[in-house]
Amino acid sequence: MDRATLADFLRRRRESLHPAEMGLPALARRRTPGLRREEVAQLAGISTDYYTRLEQQRGPQPSVQVLTALARALRLSQVERDHLFATAGQADPGVGHRSDHVPPGTMRVLDRLTDTPAQVVSDLGVTLVQNRLAVALLGDQTRFTGPGRSAYVRWFLHDPAERGMRPAQEHARQSRVWAADLRGAVGRGSPGAAELVDHLLDRSPEFAEVWSRHEVGVHTGQRKTYDHPQVGRMELDCQVLFSDDRSQRLLVFTATPGTPDAERLDLLAVLGHQFSA
Repeated sequence: MDRATLADFLRRRRESLHPAEMGLPALARRRTPGLRREEVAQLAGISTDYYTRLEQQRGPQPSVQVLTALARALRLSQVERDHLFATAGQADPGVGHRSDHVPPGTMRVLDRLTDTPAQVVSDLGVTLVQNRLAVALLGDQTRFTGPGRSAYVRWFLHDPAERGMRPAQEHARQSRVWAADLRGAVGRGSPGAAELVDHLLDRSPEFAEVWSRHEVGVHTGQRKTYDHPQVGRMELDCQVLFSDDRSQRLLVFTATPGTPDAERLDLLAVLGHQFSA
């Protein structure tokens, strides 16, 4: 771990960012350029004291989880992320799995989506980052570890929370869609896709049956129905924006203005973080 280089890199990246880029309020008086240390800490989900010690060359070696959070908070490019991990003396788990790193441009778009649920998902069904309303709608999907990080695994192994959010009559269709999505990831050679298929074939007869249909590109349309435990059933439009290599997708959920669905989504905004699947 190169403490001096790490500290200097963190400070310079912090000072190069503008609060408006991050969806933060622009304060009238700032003694230093860029973001404050407490703002970076807040964006990364770590304590201000911990982050301050890193910039002052006093902190312990940051974990992979902390470095991943800092890379997103500081809107690092892939090259900058590699540098961050190298100076911290940690092996980057994203090497060979580049779809786990959300590009700065995508993060800037997500930062501006403050009034509607939005999240970034990899082509293996892993939720990489969510805004506050996406957590309120779907629960914190970034908290999982191991194979369970993938929504495909949770779905086909019948996780009650994953299945319970969708009406029972839509389950068969959803299974076909996700199997087809995963087949597309295998076809593109996405790292980890083939292993994920083997994992599911060994454990889920439902997946094996759907996989045997060899469907690719099944479309569900833009409307999705969710049964939320606090606000009830909502039909939402889901807009999907793909990255150039289709390894990531930005999902944005909206409701038709003036409908009961829009009212429930507004109520969900008030509830905020209270719901966690």
